[in-house]
Amino acid sequence: MPTTWFCLIAVMIAMYVVLDGFDLGAGAIHLWVARDDGERQQVIRSIGPVWDGNEVWLIAAGGTLYFAFPALYASSFSGFYLPLMIVLWLLILRGIAVEFRGHLTAALWLKFWDVVFAGSSLLLAVFYGAALGNVVRGVPLNDQGYFFEALWTNFRLGPNTGILDWYTLIVGAAALATLALHGALWVALKTEGPVQARSRFLAQRIWWITLVLTIVVTAVTFAIQPEVPANLTLHPWGYVFPAFALLGLAGMAWFMRKQDDLKTFLASCTYIAGMLTSVVFGLYPLVLPASTKPEYSLTIANAKAGDYGLRIGLVWWIIGMALVTAYTIYVYRSFSGKVRADAGEKGY
Repeated sequence: MPTTWFCLIAVMIAMYVVLDGFDLGAGAIHLWVARDDGERQQVIRSIGPVWDGNEVWLIAAGGTLYFAFPALYASSFSGFYLPLMIVLWLLILRGIAVEFRGHLTAALWLKFWDVVFAGSSLLLAVFYGAALGNVVRGVPLNDQGYFFEALWTNFRLGPNTGILDWYTLIVGAAALATLALHGALWVALKTEGPVQARSRFLAQRIWWITLVLTIVVTAVTFAIQPEVPANLTLHPWGYVFPAFALLGLAGMAWFMRKQDDLKTFLASCTYIAGMLTSVVFGLYPLVLPASTKPEYSLTIANAKAGDYGLRIGLVWWIIGMALVTAYTIYVYRSFSGKVRADAGEKGY
């Protein structure tokens, strides 16, 4: 049962990153692909109907984590308190930037919220990547399953790590490149004219950065987290997950040449899902590795809730996620197609 919940949470997190990832990417690049207010509105309208609904997956994943692995939830939310507060404020700033920019038409007002939207989206991508890097690298857990990390210390690996070090910053940079690429492909899919052309051009350039950072992150991860290569050696079928990531990466390059925006975007979804599931498979059964002593690590066995609760909860989880999935499909079908360049601030 804990393995089932481990996989379900992994799927939910992957869904969140795939869906809300293009929102973050579109925000991070919109000052580069849009040259005037009309074009910036076009980019914002491409995500306008779906961005807040996409974050339902984050809330659902957090609630499921609290239910299924309460020890992991307690440890992570205490140890990562500072970066979690930063992420919370960035999410708030990003949301109000989208909603507030249309309240006035003054140039300074619009520019301010555009910068806030871009900056918060960019920093969120970096912090999400750094958080993933911390989970892969391990944190200084004590014998009670708790830890504390400063935002940064000496940027080195070892017993005195911070949230940010050279490894987590590399993962953060890779996350930013991946989500910026994902966002550029979404904007290209949803828009026309100059914004679409610039998005396609930017995506072609970011693809190369993503390729290089994927190779670097993979190599470094194999070096610093022995659990990942050990799991792949023990269970060779797990190579199907990195194979999906490589397939998605190659598919993006192929379909970008053909200017098939839909298939390119779907290839990006495949790449992101493949990368995240590769990490999950590589760490299993660990849910939070300890950089202090291996026996202090949190696993699916010592972090799980009671088996009876997990069995009953699975029934309600299926009902709840069926509703979330139906809502997501309905929203995307309702707002399918290109955004209108001549629509107003709230037009789609």
